[in-house]
Amino acid sequence: MNRSTTASWVKLMAGTAALSMALVACGSDDGGDEGAGSEESSSAASPSESSSESAGTASFTNDECASGASSADSFVAGGILPLTGNLAFLGPPEISGVGLAVSDINAAGGVNGVQACHDILDSGDSTDLSISTASANTLVSQKPSVVIGAASSSVSLNFVDTLTDAKITQVSPANTAVDLSGYSDFYFRTAPPDGVQGSALGTLISQDGYTNVGFLVFNDTYGTGLRNAVEQTITDAGGSCVYGCKGDGDEFPAGQTTFSAEVQAVTAAKPDAIVIIAFDETKSIVPELAASGFDMSKTYFTDGNLSDYSADFEEGTLEGAQGTLPGADPDQDFKDKLSGWYEAANGEALKDFSYGAESYDATILAALAAAKGGANDSQTVQANYRAVSGESENAEECNTYADCLALIEEGSDIRYAGPSGIGPIDDENDPSSAFIGIYQYGADNKYTLTGTVEGTK
Repeated sequence: MNRSTTASWVKLMAGTAALSMALVACGSDDGGDEGAGSEESSSAASPSESSSESAGTASFTNDECASGASSADSFVAGGILPLTGNLAFLGPPEISGVGLAVSDINAAGGVNGVQACHDILDSGDSTDLSISTASANTLVSQKPSVVIGAASSSVSLNFVDTLTDAKITQVSPANTAVDLSGYSDFYFRTAPPDGVQGSALGTLISQDGYTNVGFLVFNDTYGTGLRNAVEQTITDAGGSCVYGCKGDGDEFPAGQTTFSAEVQAVTAAKPDAIVIIAFDETKSIVPELAASGFDMSKTYFTDGNLSDYSADFEEGTLEGAQGTLPGADPDQDFKDKLSGWYEAANGEALKDFSYGAESYDATILAALAAAKGGANDSQTVQANYRAVSGESENAEECNTYADCLALIEEGSDIRYAGPSGIGPIDDENDPSSAFIGIYQYGADNKYTLTGTVEGTK
């Protein structure tokens, strides 16, 4: 498929946002059970068990890899995820997705007769790429079955070649940069490219009646690429960009902490609405924009900054503001399990669930690929990843690792359909279809789902 192929959005799934028009997409991003494994692999992992009856399961296991574990004696799910940096709020749900998946895999007997384990290292962010470089080099030396991450597209672009050269399969649960479509035979993702989210957000803004739109965007692959997709959709609908537009050079550097000049410039352009595309910088932008007198209900957020701000801003600051987030909204049972695993492992419940389902599915798909290929090395995972996602027209759908494994053992082709709601992986190693959630902030500065659209790449 040509990288510039566009997406057509056709299906309104729920809520109040009636996105009915066909959307043209073109964009980019930067910038997550129970039981034990066999005795044969018990030395490769160091499980820590805690019970969580309220989460609907007897127990969760935190199956961290023991020192020296590799794909030779375990199914090793490595991770390069944001433990620190301006995307650290995405770390807990993504880590929970991997941890819960490994726990479920072991509850079903492991992979190819051995136990699964996880080894999560820090990705940091794009302001200090040395962190992800070091983590990638560490995992290469450990020979994992798969590496889950990074959250930021810019961070993934920093180390994807390192993993590819080592023939290690990488699956990002959150990268959306168009530049990563078809980038490497060893790079996959369970989040859709930015054209998907950009089209949905641009259409939402246009259907809300705004025609003159300003952008506050940081200068990296995620920020500029997603801005371009949103701007294109708005202009195609007859609107215009009045500040922060493609080619104008108004982007600010990642990590900037004061925004008085940018806020003054964007408000002077008299926009009907403002799109903020940033990460942790958002916590500095919002108070300055609110202080300028701009109507904050006319601001829009994206996956990089759609977060719970109840502890950060005065009550009512973001009331009425909206945002988009790639991925289906998982059912409450899955959210309870995800939060239950995190609470069992870390002593606190999750606040955000962004990309938790995508991280879970990324890990489950990798384990099923290994099971289909009969080996836990990363080249086997790579060779079978698309197949277990439903590459065959005759694939039989299944929804859990245990059910899918049973079908594989019977010799059936499968389509694992997990909580993220993505379609089969295509020939550019992207989801062939995905959901985008539409969210709105209340007076408490927390966001709730108002609608969901499904689109195809």
